Amino acid sequence: MKLETLNKSESYDIQKIIISKIGDLINYKNLEPGDKLPSERMLSEKFEVSRSTVREAIQKLEFYGLLKSMPQSGTFVANIGVIAMNGMIEDILRLEDPDFKSLVETRILLELKTVRLAALRRTDEDLVHLKNTLDAYRVKVLKGHDAVQEDLLFHLAIAKASGNSTMNTFMLTITPEIITNFEKYHVCNKDLPIIGIKQHEDIFEAIKNQKPQLAKSKMKEHFSVLYQYCYNT
Repeated sequence: MKLETLNKSESYDIQKIIISKIGDLINYKNLEPGDKLPSERMLSEKFEVSRSTVREAIQKLEFYGLLKSMPQSGTFVANIGVIAMNGMIEDILRLEDPDFKSLVETRILLELKTVRLAALRRTDEDLVHLKNTLDAYRVKVLKGHDAVQEDLLFHLAIAKASGNSTMNTFMLTITPEIITNFEKYHVCNKDLPIIGIKQHEDIFEAIKNQKPQLAKSKMKEHFSVLYQYCYNT
C-alpha cells in the first residue's frame, strides 16, 4: 500500500512513527547539536516511506525547535541537550490530532490577542492588506458565493498586522485545518456571512483608528455571533 493513498488518520500515525524513528536515529548515532541528519532521500529509503512523509515529520520537529533546516545545506540537530530533546519528542508523540472545536477555541484565544496588537502596531501597508481582504470577502458574500477562505484571509491579515511572528505562525498552522472542516461540519447558517461584513468592517475601523480595546471588543462580538450560529456540532 502506497503511503500517498492513506487517509488522514493513517497518515498522522505514520508521521508519528517517523518522528520516533528520527529520535532513535539521533540517539543511536549520538548526534550532537549542530550535527547533520541524513538526507530526506536516505531517510526515506531507510524508513521505507515516501520523501514527503519524511519531510512532514522533519517540518514538525523543526516547528518545535528540535531540528533546523538550512537551504542547500541540509537538516541539523538543534542546540538542545539529549535529555530535553527526548522528552520533547515524547510529548510530541503524545499529542493528538486536534479536533475542529479545539482548533476554533485556539483560534479565538489567539485572535483576541492579535487584534489588540494589530490596533497598536499596524502599518499603512497592513491597512491596505486588511482592506483588500475585507473587500474580497464582501464581494464574495454579496454575490452569494462561499467566502470561507476570504473570511480567514482577513483574520490572517490581522495576525500579520499584530507584528508578532509567533502568533502569526500559529494562525497559519491552524487555518488550513479550519478551512477543511467548515464544509465537513456544516458549521454556519447562510445568514452569517452577511452579518460578518458589518462585523469585519467594525474590526477594521478599530484597527485603523488604533483603538486596541475597541478592536478586542468587536472581535469578541464577532466570535459571540459565530458561537450562536456555528460550532454546535
